[in-house]
Amino acid sequence: MKITIFGSGYVGLVTGACLADVGNEVLCVDIDENKIAMLQRGEIPIFEPGLDGLIQSNVSAGRISFTTDVAEGVAHGLFQFIAVGTPPDEDGSADLQYVLAVAKSIGEHMDDYRVIVDKSTVPVGTADKVKAVVQKELDGRGMELEFDVVSNPEFLKEGDAISDFMKPDRIVVGTDNPRTTELLKALYAPFNRNFDRLVTMDVRSAELTKYAANAMLATKISYMNELANISERVGADIEQVRRGIGSDSRIGYSFIYPGAGYGGSCFPKDVQALERTARQYGYEGHILQAVESVNNEQKQVLFKKINHHFHGDLVGKTIALWGLAFKPNTDDMRAAPSRTLMEALWEAGAKVQAYDPEAMDEALRIYGERDDLVLCDSPEKAMENAEALAVLTEWKIFRSPNFDKIKTTLRQPVIFDGRNIYDPLLLKNRGFTYYGIGRGELPAYWQG
Repeated sequence: MKITIFGSGYVGLVTGACLADVGNEVLCVDIDENKIAMLQRGEIPIFEPGLDGLIQSNVSAGRISFTTDVAEGVAHGLFQFIAVGTPPDEDGSADLQYVLAVAKSIGEHMDDYRVIVDKSTVPVGTADKVKAVVQKELDGRGMELEFDVVSNPEFLKEGDAISDFMKPDRIVVGTDNPRTTELLKALYAPFNRNFDRLVTMDVRSAELTKYAANAMLATKISYMNELANISERVGADIEQVRRGIGSDSRIGYSFIYPGAGYGGSCFPKDVQALERTARQYGYEGHILQAVESVNNEQKQVLFKKINHHFHGDLVGKTIALWGLAFKPNTDDMRAAPSRTLMEALWEAGAKVQAYDPEAMDEALRIYGERDDLVLCDSPEKAMENAEALAVLTEWKIFRSPNFDKIKTTLRQPVIFDGRNIYDPLLLKNRGFTYYGIGRGELPAYWQG
C-alpha cells in the first residue's frame, strides 16, 4: 500500500519505518528542511533503540523516503497519516494548529479518495475539525471528492516503540464508515496475525481512548507517589508495600513504581489536555487535577531532601546527577524530573555535574553552556568533587555500580535515590547516608 505520513518526529518516524518494513511504500513529509536533509543522509534526529537500522534498511530497499513537498505527499498515499505535534496551549489544552494545517494542505492538493488518519494524540472532536477543514478547501476548489477521517491513536512507549508497533497489545481504530474499517484492517494485517488485536469503535471513543489510557497510567504513578509520601511519614517502606499490593492480580505490578515524578512528552500533556477537555464540557475532573498536582509536587521531593540534608545551605556545593532523560532508553528530557531538580539546585546556588547515556546533547541544547552545569562523559567523572549523588533515571548502567568507588569519589557518602533502585540497608551498612522515595527514612523529615 502507498502511505503518506505528515510529521517526521517520534511518532511519524516509528510509524513510517514499521509500516515500510512490512512492504508498504511510505513517504514521510515534514516542513523542517534540516530534519528531512538529515533523514535523506541516513541520519536519525531522535534516539529510539533500533530505529536507525530499521529506517536505513528500508531506505536502501526503496520502501521509505522523505520530502518537504506537501503536494507530493498528498498525491502519494491512499492513507494520509497526520503525526504532527500537539503541544500544550497556554491553558493546557492541546494546540491543534499543526494538525489542522496538515488537513488544510490535504484539502488543497487531493484529487482522489483519501483516508486521513489522525495518529497524533488529539482531543475528542478533532476528527470533525479535520473533516471540516478538508471539506472547506475542497469546496473552495469546486471539487466533489470523497474522503474519510479516521482516529488511530498510537500507543508507543519511548524506548520500546518498535516492539510496541510490531507486536501491539491493541490497534484502536475509530471510524464511522465500514469501508474504512476494512481498509485499516488490511493495512494492519501484518501486525495482527496471531490473534485479532484490532479494536474498532466510533471516532470520538477512539480519540478519548488514547487520553484515557495515558491518564490511567499517570494516575497509578501519582497514587504510588502519594503512598510513598505517606510511607515516609509513618515509617513504612513503600517498596514492601508495592510488592504487597502488586501481588493482587486486580492491581498488578505495572506502573506502581514510586519515584521522582513522571515526565516525557505524553503523560503531563495528556493529563492536562483531558482535564481541560472535561472543563470545556462543564465537568471538573477532580482526579485528573489531583494527578497533575501530586506529580508537580513529587518533582520537588528530591530537592527538598537534598536541601534538608545540607541544612538549607547549598551555595557553592556540587551535586552529581545520574540520569537526565525522563526514562531509560530515550534522550527525551521534556518535563523530566531532572530538569526540575537541576533548576532548583541552581536557584539555591549549587552546581550540577551530570551524566546520561543518551541525553547529553539534549541537555546542552536546552540549557546551553553555563558555569553551574558540567556535562560529564562518564558516571565516575560526574561524581568527582561532588558532595552527593542524585539518581534520576533508572538506566541499567546505574543499577549495580561500584559502591566502594562511589564512596571514595564523593566528598560525602550521600546518595539521593530518586528511583529506589538501591537497597537502603545495604548502603547504610557500607557507611552511606541514603535517601530514597518512601523508604521509611526520617519519618519526621517533612516536619523539619
